This record gives sequence, structure tokens and C-alpha cells, in this order.
Amino acid sequence: MLQGSILQKLAAAHAEKRPLNFGVYYKNTLVALCHALEDCILSCSAPPLVITAFQRGKWYLQEADRYNELAQKSTQVAIMAAHEAGFVEHPTSQLPNVDVLALEPSDPVAQEWHLMILGSSYSAMVLCQELTEADYGTAGKPDTDLERKFYGFWTFEPALVQETMEIAIAHIQTYNPELAQKLTNQLKEIVEATPNTEPDDLGSIVSRVVDYLHTSEVEGNPETHLKALDNNLVSNELQAFLRLAQLIDTADTTNQMAAAEVAALAETVGQMLDLPAWQLKRLRLAGLLHKVAPCTVTVEYGEAPSCPLIPAAQVLRTMPRMSAIARIITHQNEWWNGEGQPGGYAGEEIPLESRILGLVTAFQKRTTQLQASHHSGDSVLMQVLAEFRAQQGERWEPKLLDTLELLVMGLQQGMNLPVALPKISAGMWLVDSQGTDVPTINDKRVISSGY
Repeated sequence: MLQGSILQKLAAAHAEKRPLNFGVYYKNTLVALCHALEDCILSCSAPPLVITAFQRGKWYLQEADRYNELAQKSTQVAIMAAHEAGFVEHPTSQLPNVDVLALEPSDPVAQEWHLMILGSSYSAMVLCQELTEADYGTAGKPDTDLERKFYGFWTFEPALVQETMEIAIAHIQTYNPELAQKLTNQLKEIVEATPNTEPDDLGSIVSRVVDYLHTSEVEGNPETHLKALDNNLVSNELQAFLRLAQLIDTADTTNQMAAAEVAALAETVGQMLDLPAWQLKRLRLAGLLHKVAPCTVTVEYGEAPSCPLIPAAQVLRTMPRMSAIARIITHQNEWWNGEGQPGGYAGEEIPLESRILGLVTAFQKRTTQLQASHHSGDSVLMQVLAEFRAQQGERWEPKLLDTLELLVMGLQQGMNLPVALPKISAGMWLVDSQGTDVPTINDKRVISSGY
């Protein structure tokens, strides 16, 4: 990373905090992603503050007309780029709530591509830096503009967007103190208003992101469009869902590790049942995304959801490769005796992965509830298992309970179940049907008999 760049300063600030999920993105991916996140401004319920970095003025000029429309829905738009003809003179730059900042060519931010959106109802950010000549290696820089590569990450996390905006405003301070103060005041007003503002539907926002990325993939020229570029787009479609699941978990203060723990439990049960690798990958992904459908999040242990359908799971179907995952999640609350919802399926009519997911989700949730009530150790596991056995043949499939009992026995005897926080920017293996091995992921937490 370039010393003194916004990306480098943020990375340094997080060196000893929760690590950021950096990845490599092609320009075609960033164009589609930024357009999706920007266009969500047009429908968000509260006007946000927007700070961007375009590298060079000519890239801003290509987007200046659409930024005119975005400015109408924003409190303020600050644009940074190395100066070029027409950069300051464009009509969008003359709007009262738009400020342009001509960066010195030697400024490291002139090599960065940033989009920061912070509102009381909607926040998003893309933070990237173009690879250097040395980073490209012997192949050198690509001839095609859309194949240029950038290193960075993107997120919906408001706290991270706010932190990055503060770094960006400090950089603006060196050029224009008056603008920096104005942005600081507006940032403060938005942060203060956020607790009293209803957040926009993130599921709809994710759906828009996936749609834009998918459209960009489909519209690529089949003669020149490289498979690597398509894979980069698909990977980011998956990232959008994983980021949504991450925010849902973060908001659940009573069970913030649910996604990672359910994924680990589901995968382990699948292994104990000798399921093939492709099915284990589906189980793991379904576990990571199992809380995407809101009406399954509010279900108390032992109850079926009150809603007849699970519309939020339809968001997953916007990505063709996720239709099977959507089906697994949709039917995780079916009962073995047919009294569950939403389909009223019974016995083996219920997809096997849905049966597994429903069992381990309830097991993880109930175990966490008892642990929070100051129960501990083996007694928690045995109590939950006894409760589940009482519903054998009704809520739960008997054979799956036998498998769960074997897992509990293993945990009691000291078996460790690794729980991996997924590296979101490297999730392509989850949807790549050719992969057979689950990779090793860092940042592991362990479920043991004291879980």
C-alpha cells in the first residue's frame, strides 16, 4: 500500500483490531459495484454524505452527469482527483453541495479509487488502490482498461465508513480547511441522527448490488470477456450476501458468532454422514447465510415462523448459483412430522441440508441461550440434547438426532470444532463446484465442551 494513502492509514489503524478483508478487484467489478451502491442513494430515506476519490479528473468526468443526480439526494458530495481539463468547470462541480478537490499528482490518494457513503439510514463504502507496475509482475499492466486491478475492500458497516471518512476529511484538511470543517460538521449531524432513524432495507440494497454485478457479467463481450473478470464479479455477488449476514450477526448482541458456529456445526454433521464435498460446501454456505431471512431470525426455539412465506430468502435467488442455498434456508424450519413452515413438508420430503441446518441452528441457539444464563460445560450440551430428544419424531428426525448425540459425545471427550470467521473477499470456493477441499481459514475460534 502507498504510504500516506487513505487505504494505508485505515489498514494501519486496524493492524491490532479486527482485520479487514482485503482482496483484488478488476475495474469492471468496481464500476458495477460503485454504480449499484451509488444508485441506492436515489432511494434511501435519508440524504447521506458522500466522499469520493476518482484518481484522475477524466474518470470523474465520465461519471459527472450521473453525480449531478446523486447530488440532488445527498447532503454534500466531496470529489477528489488529480486535476485535468474540465474537472472543475463541469456543471456538476458548480452545484452548491458539490465540492471538488484537485489533488497533487504526487499525492498517494491520486492512485486510489474510493466511494464513501454515510447516511443515517444507509451506509456503504468501496476503498481501493490500483496495483503498481511491480504488483502486476512480469505480465505488466493490462492493455484493456476493464482488466486493471485494484487492491482493497468494500463494506456496508457504518462504523467503518465513519472511521474512513474521518481519515479522508483529515486528508482534505491539508488542501481545504474550510471544506474539511464543513464535512466534519455534516458527519457529526448524521452520526447523531442515526440512532433515531429507521435503516433502509439492506436486503433490497444487496439485491441491487447482485443485479448490477450479474448484468455486468452478462453484458460482457463473449469474445474478449475473460473468465477471470467474470469470476471476480461472481465472487463479489457472494460477498454481498456474506456482508449482509455479517451485519445481521453483528446486530444480534446475544449471539454474534451464530453464522460461523452454525456453518461449522452443519459441515461437521455433514462429514459424519459422509456427504460429498459439493454438499458439504452447500451446507457451509447455507450455515453462513442462515439468518438472511428475517422471519427465521425471530423464531424462538421450538416454534415455527408465523409468516407463510420467507420473502427475504428470495434475495438469494437473484444470484442463479444461490438458488439451492435459498431452498435450503427456506425450509430449515420444517418439522419432521409435517407441522412446520413454510411448506408443511414431512419426513424425507424436507431437503436433507434443510434438516441438518434446522437442527444445528436450533442447537447452537439453545446452547448459547443456556450459556448466557450461566450454565456451563457438559451440562449445557446434555440439557439441549435431552430437550431435542423429547421432540424426536415430531420436530426432529431421529437419525439426525443420533448423529448430533455422537457429536455431543465427541465434544464432551475433548474434540475441538474449529469455527472459522470467513475471509469474505476470498469466498469464490464456496460457489465453485469444481473445488473439493475446504481451505484453511485464519482467525479461528473453537467450540469445545465448554462452548
